[in-house]
Amino acid sequence: MSKGHAWVLGATGQIGRAAVRSLVADGWDVTAASRGGDRDKSWHEDVRTVTLDRDEEGALAAALGDGCDVLVDMVAYGEQHARQLTALAGRIGSAVVISSGAVYEDEHGRSFDTQGEPDGAPCYPVPLGESQATVAPGAATYATRKIRLEQDLLAAGDALPVTLLRAGAVHGPYCRSPRELYFVKRALDGRTRRVLAYGGASRFHPVHAANVAELIRLAASKPGSRVLNAADPQAPTVAEIGEAVDAVLGHSAQTVLMPGDPTPEGVGETPWSSPHPIVYDMSAAERELGYRAVTGYTESLPETVEWIVGHLAGRDWTDAYPAMLRAYGTGLFDYEAEDAWLRRHDRAGV
Repeated sequence: MSKGHAWVLGATGQIGRAAVRSLVADGWDVTAASRGGDRDKSWHEDVRTVTLDRDEEGALAAALGDGCDVLVDMVAYGEQHARQLTALAGRIGSAVVISSGAVYEDEHGRSFDTQGEPDGAPCYPVPLGESQATVAPGAATYATRKIRLEQDLLAAGDALPVTLLRAGAVHGPYCRSPRELYFVKRALDGRTRRVLAYGGASRFHPVHAANVAELIRLAASKPGSRVLNAADPQAPTVAEIGEAVDAVLGHSAQTVLMPGDPTPEGVGETPWSSPHPIVYDMSAAERELGYRAVTGYTESLPETVEWIVGHLAGRDWTDAYPAMLRAYGTGLFDYEAEDAWLRRHDRAGV
């Protein structure tokens, strides 16, 4: 017997693919909506696909028809999308919407948005719970748009119960900007040394797409208006991540630890780098939804690495991962600057 009709917006993205599989396995009839209307080869044949640009006036309302029991939204940002969803409250039983851990700010008003400023890196409690202060809502940045979305949806909770999932550093196959590329490419390029700022101790809590999908599955069956973190059971250091990637690839590299900040050229900088740990508290999800992670970082890594290597094959990384280039620039793989720093480091005998 079906649990009902689930609609997934952004179904062919990294989390969406896993969410569709998880919901189908749990007994939901699923409609998978995306701009391309594509079908993942791992989905059950009964999954219905829809081509949809949610920003086209009236398109979502028309495609939704008589409605659904739960709508899962991977691609909602800001006031406009909150209005779009709440306007359809009469046709949506409940919603699960992906937000971001980037919305948090520390006691001094520092957040992901201030990281480029002097002393702008946030210093959060460890672990970081959902009651932590957040950035002010607005339209200027990813974080301010996400908190605007959150607040507007929660305010309409009587009409549309919504679970908002504040995701950590998402990993797994189909990521458009996989952080693991930092170590994978170095291994493929035969780099035998790497430099890690902050003593290699940076921790930016990851979450596998399958774990987000598990939270979605649980929230779909237990509607309510709530905000929950979404993270893996472990929050490895960047040095541990490098070693784990090497182990998957059968590569060996020496980690050279830089005690402080990266250089102005970016030597020592990684996609996880931060002077202070970012570790999310998952006790609320465990308590409210009965959440238990379906995988962990290390055990899921071989599939992730295989996907990155396959997607990179025969292409320059900037062509294979343009979103990674936009997010981090070319400095991540500036081997010339890295080698110059290592020569100075070796001469100093540190």
